[in-house]
Amino acid sequence: MPPFTIQRTPAVVKGFTEPLEGLGEAISLDMLLIRGGNFTMGSPEDEPDRDDDEGPPHRLMVPDFFMGRYPITQAQWRSVTRMKQVNRPLETDPANFKGADRPVEQVSWYEAVEFCDRLAAHSERPYRLPSEAEWEYACRAGTQTPFPFGKTLSSKVANYNGTERYNDGPEGEYREETTPVDHFGIGNAWGLCDMNGNVFEWCEDHWHDNYDGAPEDGRAWLIDNGKVDRIGRGGSWYDIPRYCRSAFRCSFIPDDRYNFVGFRVVSSAPRTLQT
Repeated sequence: MPPFTIQRTPAVVKGFTEPLEGLGEAISLDMLLIRGGNFTMGSPEDEPDRDDDEGPPHRLMVPDFFMGRYPITQAQWRSVTRMKQVNRPLETDPANFKGADRPVEQVSWYEAVEFCDRLAAHSERPYRLPSEAEWEYACRAGTQTPFPFGKTLSSKVANYNGTERYNDGPEGEYREETTPVDHFGIGNAWGLCDMNGNVFEWCEDHWHDNYDGAPEDGRAWLIDNGKVDRIGRGGSWYDIPRYCRSAFRCSFIPDDRYNFVGFRVVSSAPRTLQT
């Protein structure tokens, strides 16, 4: 088995910081610019442990957008729950694994949407959940391997059930809980952290069994029945590595809450850019 080597390469990324209202705390949300482009969504047929719903692989164009550097944390969640309600109430502290810098979990798809709506109203900037295409495009960061880190995964760079190996990769640690979003101090080539493991992330799209008929412009794939399952991406602390692949898809009931599902946000209208 070849060793798993971590190469840390500094990168300059553009984005902006959204200030939030913490009670005596400086809480903010870092948003990174994701330059649009063409990519192949889905997994090739020879990818180990792929599922049929990850195909057929198809080319599409994704426009520019901004995405949170990390999943939404419990501190960020608490700040936004104090903002004016838009459609539904939100619990201040729903997470099972407590910690200000850990991802918030135990929030339904509808509650994640309410978070985006409150943040949008407060900031006067559009915020929403990512489309499934945006999520995979951002996660891959220009790669076509099973993970943005390469052909396999290590618990030195992601939080998942490391007792099972993937594609001749190393065995690793199973932490059995979430970790702070900056725990590993490493991101993909575009600066996004925790895209693989820690918590699944809600996407805007309704669930479809495959990509036949999927949009080619990066937008969310929606149908008239709002009760259809929604999509989660990225795997979690609970999952073996095959579920943390860039192409893996999972359906979740939008009303339900899980201690392994969180979310991150996207936007399209910054006031200023920072490098």
